[in-house]
Amino acid sequence: MFFMQKIVLSLLFAVGISTGVSSQNLVSATLLGEKSQAELLIEFNIPFIQYGAKYYRVTYTTKSVQGSVDTASGLLTVPNNPSRIYPRLVYQHGTSGSKQDVPSINVLTGGEGRVGQLFAGLGFVAFLPDYLGLGNVSKGFHPYVHAESEAWAAMDMLRAGEQFLQQNQVATNEQLFITGYSQGGHGAMALHRAIELDPANEFEVTAAAPMSGPYSISGVMRDLILTDAVYYYPAYIPNTALSYQTVYGNLFSNLTEVFKPAYAPMIQQFYDGEITLSDLNGMLISALTVNEGDSRPFKMLQESIVQAIQNDPNHPINLALAANDTYDNWLPEAPFRLFYCMADDQVPFRNSLLARDSFLAAGVTDFMISDVMPSADHGECYVPAMTNTLIFFLGFQQIGTVGTVLPTVFDRVKIAPNPANEMVSIGELPRSGRYEIIGFNGKVSQSGTLSAGTNTLNVAGLSEGVYLLRLLLRGEVRTEKIVVQR
Repeated sequence: MFFMQKIVLSLLFAVGISTGVSSQNLVSATLLGEKSQAELLIEFNIPFIQYGAKYYRVTYTTKSVQGSVDTASGLLTVPNNPSRIYPRLVYQHGTSGSKQDVPSINVLTGGEGRVGQLFAGLGFVAFLPDYLGLGNVSKGFHPYVHAESEAWAAMDMLRAGEQFLQQNQVATNEQLFITGYSQGGHGAMALHRAIELDPANEFEVTAAAPMSGPYSISGVMRDLILTDAVYYYPAYIPNTALSYQTVYGNLFSNLTEVFKPAYAPMIQQFYDGEITLSDLNGMLISALTVNEGDSRPFKMLQESIVQAIQNDPNHPINLALAANDTYDNWLPEAPFRLFYCMADDQVPFRNSLLARDSFLAAGVTDFMISDVMPSADHGECYVPAMTNTLIFFLGFQQIGTVGTVLPTVFDRVKIAPNPANEMVSIGELPRSGRYEIIGFNGKVSQSGTLSAGTNTLNVAGLSEGVYLLRLLLRGEVRTEKIVVQR
């Protein structure tokens, strides 16, 4: 969640909310660069990359948290083969250290925006919103972990991006995937919820996979700040307080109502844009260590505000926190996965467990949760979480060919048993074609022809592990996951 530029994004894998205003119009699109398939294969070392990528900074109109017209920005990445029809993917980014630490800018400096190039190389048209208050065009203070604006900024980018895609003859289908890491996990869940609760049914989510997000703002994250524990990311607290004051306007009238005088001036410097979030975090750690013996964020809060939060469930701060939980009063309909790491030092893993319990109690069906690397901290968790997300999404991905009229549209391919031992059945294909089974070394381990209907494949010669089954059926490309286990 914290300062995503510090997370290694080399990814060298080991193997509507209604806007209420006339908005979502495309303002501009600037080509930032292009990379070939060969360059992406070298950069990411992921064998499933099939395309090169073009990447653009787009600006578009949306609304501010006050309801007025605002301009926002984001990164749009597109596969470089115009003959294909691609699914769309929204990636919500993690906590920004500064206004310029956003995908549409840091894609050029090795930051988190690079993951958009990866998505394009894998055959997705990817939308990476910068969020409100970030980037070079959006006005005001960034509404940090504000669920509604995280959702509407992304939805408006989807709408505006469609204008660009039509103008540039980039074809997309109806598939829509949603993911994000850290703050982006919160934003991904907020977007998924907003789309499925939107009575207009403008978008339909194909699959979603939030990763390591603070879904329980009023529970797990609130308890964290009210506990006299050592925590080396104290800047989250004022960032959230300033955000919700910006959105709701009734949390406090002066910073010293919430923060002790020793800490308020540096927090004001951050609000005024004089220092970055990284700067503020370091300053708070130093001050807390001097004053309290270690970085105990609880100690920078006024005792009166702590008592009010603990004792008054209707205090404006408690109401603001509860308004930004992303898992309650909602039953996910699309296939849904939660990926996290138990040793996360920034976003406690209990966020994911609490969301899990809420969804299960509500009766969610196609849902799984996975601790992808129990020993990993927040930064180390990114790669295994993203690996699992990509495998999950590629199992649904459909890529068509422009100008090809398909006789039928087929949904999930039936694969049984899966995990498989020696034989696997590929069921009810609507037409004939070819298949390839690809291992994580990038090599095609097995290939052949397929007939319409049910096919049986012998996988006895494959080693144990996870493979991708690529189906090429008369102009349409589908990818499914096969697990070989003995």
